[in-house]
Amino acid sequence: MAARRPASRGASRGRQGTPAWMWLLTGILIGLGLAWYLFAKGYIPQSRGADAQTGETISGEAAGAAGSAEEVAPDGKAGKRPQYDFFTVLPEMEVVVPEQELSARAQPEADAADSAAQGADNGAAAATASGPHYVLQVGSFRAATDADQLKARLALLGVVAQVQTVTVNDATWHRVRVGPLSEARQADEMRSRLADNGIDSLVMKTGSE
Repeated sequence: MAARRPASRGASRGRQGTPAWMWLLTGILIGLGLAWYLFAKGYIPQSRGADAQTGETISGEAAGAAGSAEEVAPDGKAGKRPQYDFFTVLPEMEVVVPEQELSARAQPEADAADSAAQGADNGAAAATASGPHYVLQVGSFRAATDADQLKARLALLGVVAQVQTVTVNDATWHRVRVGPLSEARQADEMRSRLADNGIDSLVMKTGSE
């Protein structure tokens, strides 16, 4: 009887199976593929970083808009810019004189002044002194410091102004005014002088004709 031949070592090695590292690599690849599939199908939520950043941007824009609204708020509390309104501070006894009307009044007065200089009596001058007077309102501010700054600016131009404090509709205003001036011609010249220096003004008439 023939003896059994021992199995070869090569066949034994082939039956040992797949190496462990190969299984590990396969598991990793399968896990990555499954994760990608779930992400693509929307089963895995995206990171909230982008959403949070977008929310912060919107909040920042809203805050900026609110800041802008406060800056120009008409109550004068939040904004730094001077708040003024010519027309809300004019007493009923004062009448705004339009520029065209002021110029029309100024020319006859200039002619009368020339006549007086040539020896006319003082009757016309006395009548003028007892007639209406003109005041130029250069600004009206909620903050007294703004009114003082404008008064100082006028002083640098050689223009004497006064600050008057009034209360209108339970609000305090500080008016910057030049005058009174006895003639429309003087008021018109002052208005032109201020305009040449970039300062707007309203000419008002007080008293009767």
